[in-house]
Amino acid sequence: MTYKKINVNGIKIFYRECGSSDKPVMVLFHGFPSSSHMYRDLMPMLEDDFHLIAPDYPGFGQSESPARESFAYTFDNIAELMDAFLKELHVEKFFMYVFDYGAPIGFRIATKHPESILGIVSQNGNVYAEGLGKKWEARAEYWKNPTVELREQYKSAFAKDTVIGQYTFGTEENSVSPDGYSLDLYYASVIPDYAEKQSDLIFDYQNNVKLYPAFQEYLRNHQPKLLAIWGKNDPSFIWAGAEAFAKDLRDVKIIPVESGHFALENRCADIATAIKDWYKN
Repeated sequence: MTYKKINVNGIKIFYRECGSSDKPVMVLFHGFPSSSHMYRDLMPMLEDDFHLIAPDYPGFGQSESPARESFAYTFDNIAELMDAFLKELHVEKFFMYVFDYGAPIGFRIATKHPESILGIVSQNGNVYAEGLGKKWEARAEYWKNPTVELREQYKSAFAKDTVIGQYTFGTEENSVSPDGYSLDLYYASVIPDYAEKQSDLIFDYQNNVKLYPAFQEYLRNHQPKLLAIWGKNDPSFIWAGAEAFAKDLRDVKIIPVESGHFALENRCADIATAIKDWYKN
């Protein structure tokens, strides 16, 4: 494993990389409130089969966190920067692993460059209304009526107990290491203006939902080989979101794992095996 930074459009982007350069590339897009650290165990398990690249988004992990005045914290903007990141690394064709926030980011890139996508792993990476859990009903009301009070209320999304719950809900007791969520909480405490940047993204998430029909049209038209492997107890992106891929895809495999949102934390080996088996067939 190597750990690098590259300047992309004036912003330093951190990424971790492993696997031989003569293997097909897999780009791993992380979720909220995490970073490429979430792939620390998966990448070594896949490096015999893929050349793996996992970036941190601006404002996350070890990447630069530009001020809100100079960088708009929207999913469109982050996706554009990740697209530029791949161009800087001369990545032209790749598999992508998408999780949580990584899904709307990765699917924006796939929709823009369908010829680049060799296949998709969606691990709790939702692009269907069916996959939105109960909490999204309240968020939809917030998007319609974005008061200052509600913006403050939704800062609870990166409070300590909420972050720990994201990792542990729906998992077997004592099966999740504290390392992942402890690092997320550390970044939340040291990244400048973290709460406001993340609040911008929470508000902008409505534009991801609006793009679901375009993402689904991409799937229908281009038929990428897709593995939907899902922590079936995830309350944020529920199991129905995994099943929905079958509506639009012919070459799709849908697998539940006994976990919650961050399924890699306790089912990493199962997920790695499923990826290897699906893309060798």
